[in-house]
Amino acid sequence: MASAKTGKTKTGTLVALGLFFSLGVVLFVQLTNRPIVPLQQPLSMPPQVTLLTDPFLQSPTESSIRVVWFTEFAGSDHKVMYGPGDQTVFADTTQLSRTREDAESKTVEPYEAVTQRPIWRHEAEISGLRPGLPVPYAVASTTDDGTTVQSDQFSLRALPPAGEPLKILLTSDHQLMPMTAANLQKVEETIGQVDGVFLAGDLVNIPDRASEWFDDARGGAFFPCLQGRASYNLINDENEEGTVYKGGKIIQNAPLFTAVGNHEVMGRYSTTTALNKQFNDPVPWNAAKDLYDQHKAIFNPTENEAVERHWLKENSFNIDTYNEIFSLPKAQRDNGQTQRYYATTFGDVRLVSLYVTQIWRMFKVDDETRGRYQERAVDLGNPQNWGHGQMIFESIEPGSPQYEWLQAELASDEFQQAKYKIVMLHHPAHTLGDNVVPAFTTPVPVYDYGDEGNLTGIRYEYPKEEDHIIKYLVPLLDEAGTDLVFYGHSHIWNRFKGDSGMHFLESSNVGNTYHAHTEARPRPVPQDSRFKETYVATGDPNGLTPIMPTLKPLTDEFDNPMPYIASNDITAFSILDTGLGTITSYYFDTRKPESAVIPFDVFNLGQRER
Repeated sequence: MASAKTGKTKTGTLVALGLFFSLGVVLFVQLTNRPIVPLQQPLSMPPQVTLLTDPFLQSPTESSIRVVWFTEFAGSDHKVMYGPGDQTVFADTTQLSRTREDAESKTVEPYEAVTQRPIWRHEAEISGLRPGLPVPYAVASTTDDGTTVQSDQFSLRALPPAGEPLKILLTSDHQLMPMTAANLQKVEETIGQVDGVFLAGDLVNIPDRASEWFDDARGGAFFPCLQGRASYNLINDENEEGTVYKGGKIIQNAPLFTAVGNHEVMGRYSTTTALNKQFNDPVPWNAAKDLYDQHKAIFNPTENEAVERHWLKENSFNIDTYNEIFSLPKAQRDNGQTQRYYATTFGDVRLVSLYVTQIWRMFKVDDETRGRYQERAVDLGNPQNWGHGQMIFESIEPGSPQYEWLQAELASDEFQQAKYKIVMLHHPAHTLGDNVVPAFTTPVPVYDYGDEGNLTGIRYEYPKEEDHIIKYLVPLLDEAGTDLVFYGHSHIWNRFKGDSGMHFLESSNVGNTYHAHTEARPRPVPQDSRFKETYVATGDPNGLTPIMPTLKPLTDEFDNPMPYIASNDITAFSILDTGLGTITSYYFDTRKPESAVIPFDVFNLGQRER
């Protein structure tokens, strides 16, 4: 939580910002017209000492907003300086508990083994703001040796009031993908400063790897791309020398709202195992509980409840780093609060962000692969090594805490009276992509035994009629009048529309596409007769026909228009314009760096049947 400690700035603290604050009245007049705040080079900053990130904005309310930034030093006097006067708020500082590097990290100085990397987070709440009025701000931190470093100047404000036209970026699956920096740079160049960002999960690849958030040596880490500080050289067959993209200066001036994707979840914790392997090693809570009960009975039958909870988390999965990095709106849960799922009003939008995701496993069906559909043969006698198929991390079934919270949220006045009702989650409801198969349901294990009663195989079935998203979630959202369900996961762009007018949009094409699965390119699904379930190899397995882009669809090699973008060269992003009530999607061909950004699809929200 942010510190309540506020007060006048000490002598000399704002010397470096003197020019900025002396222009206070002029800047205030300019900012009420909401231009992009011009960024200045930091003053008096030794080149070897910097902030790890620019500040970014979180959890606005009607009169406040949170400012967050990171450093690699504990330091002191971390503060936000804002307004046309000398107002200062001091930040609360916490150290991230699980940020690490290992031999697979892309860092300037290599790491030989899993190593804790100390990162400090600073957060201050700026209160007493007037709705809709932008305020200039900057942050400063003092190092352990007394050197003060500061950010450029940016703009913050409280929640925008209802009726104010906003432009909101809809994006997903950044994951340090090759086109992410180019994509976000083109957002800024095309739209200017957006008012908010809705990001539907998969922010990085390995959530505990610090460099993926802050300073990956390839130049495309999460925060640099969203803050215009990236340096990613994008090379392709038509541009062999490459083009360096810097991303966009976005979240310094616009609040970021995220959803939990599968790449926000770490598996079983270890101080020695490579981070990639830890990430790919989650197990369900009930499986961890079985192992714990065996451990407890043998080693320590007197362990208490707190020890048990800690052991279960370390030996199942967690989203600790995600939770420690962000300050999102909170939902009430089990006599406490969670930001795994939440709801907030942002101008005319009621945004509901859900935790709907599962571990991604390989689609191969063979005895050597711990995959979606079966365990490795070598692991059959070692239950602690089982992958348990594509396990779901948080239930959305009726009776679950998330489902019951969602029912109450959808019935609330805040949701029902909103002009635009948007639900954001990571896993797709409808898509041409790969990651919608098998069904989003709890894997059903099938145990194969030999003639002598020995275990010869473990397979997993996913009954399509038990898909939790289609069976439980979509009907609930539809009945509540949801306008848009927004998601990612398959690294493509496509959209759909239900019979009642509810829209489905997947806008996550920044590279590493999983392709659109048409007759020409079917999904890899089991062909083994042992599997009872029939898995859909082409089209949307949940029965909707993709909508052809309305402005300028891409075409295939026969010049036929395509209802999707699935490319490692052409990137797409989408903008919600609440003033017009439209979502417009744009593409940019990175093979042609000087080419224009093309609007290729637009559709209206708020016109569905009620």
